[in-house]
Amino acid sequence: MNSAMDSAAEAVSNACRLAKQTFKQWGVSWPIVSWIVLVHALAVAAPFFFTWPALVTCIVLSFITGSFGVCMGYHRLLTHKSFNTYKPIRWLLAFLGGLSGEGSALTWVANHRKHHAFSDHEGDPHSPKHGPWWSHVLWFMPNFGQKWRRELYERYAPDMLKDKVIVALHYLFLPTHFICAGLLWMIGYFGPTSWGLGTNWAGWSMVLWGLGVRMVYVLHVTWFVNSATHIWGYRNYNTTDNSRNLWWVGLLAFGEGWHNNHHAYQRVARQGHRWWEFDITWCAIWVMEKVGLAWDVVRLKDIPKTLPTR
Repeated sequence: MNSAMDSAAEAVSNACRLAKQTFKQWGVSWPIVSWIVLVHALAVAAPFFFTWPALVTCIVLSFITGSFGVCMGYHRLLTHKSFNTYKPIRWLLAFLGGLSGEGSALTWVANHRKHHAFSDHEGDPHSPKHGPWWSHVLWFMPNFGQKWRRELYERYAPDMLKDKVIVALHYLFLPTHFICAGLLWMIGYFGPTSWGLGTNWAGWSMVLWGLGVRMVYVLHVTWFVNSATHIWGYRNYNTTDNSRNLWWVGLLAFGEGWHNNHHAYQRVARQGHRWWEFDITWCAIWVMEKVGLAWDVVRLKDIPKTLPTR
């Protein structure tokens, strides 16, 4: 018991030391930190401005920006090319991913491809080996600078740089959130009073729930894929990293929690490989394929089996 506690304490100490060294070397990206603090402040204020329409809006937008935007668009389509679709749909999914608040498609894809290149080894941008808080939220807060980011994009996302719409969305990342907030306020202010809308108070309710609470939820459940699913859970495959399948992340993060499956076969569109591993984002991709909006969908049977199962 003492040995385990000592090892855990040493791991925490090493993680804190690394975080301090990183922030000392690069400094803090105050725009990013301010953005994260603002979003969480909106979520904290939301319960004081509760309306049922705002709660419904929060739930609907969580799925649209989290499942469609991040999981389907950023992750499975743009990063791993698990399926193909029409360019307008590609751009729409990238736009919805941006509304999640996790950065532009260009930034997200480049960082995630780097994560797979060095997963849980030196060079991984967000491994829990550097501490759970580092992998969950601290890893993107250092001010690495424009030169570092440009090199990141050129090395890990050169295909994204060739898409002018994706690049435009990169620069429009912050303005789109203010536009979204304005639209939500207008819906609350001008909406029908029979729905509990039609007031300035209802307008702010829509903003705080539809933007603040919704964004905090999507941010943290997808961040848990970086942190929790590299710490806890079970493994279907003997991968070279610490990726694991964690049921509650799988459910909360729209099917992304079956992370060991994903690291074993990254291009497969369906991340739940066992019958009980429910993947709601895969269900949406399957429907898109059936109606002709998705094609070249990569399935597990399409990939040579190179890893032993457990």
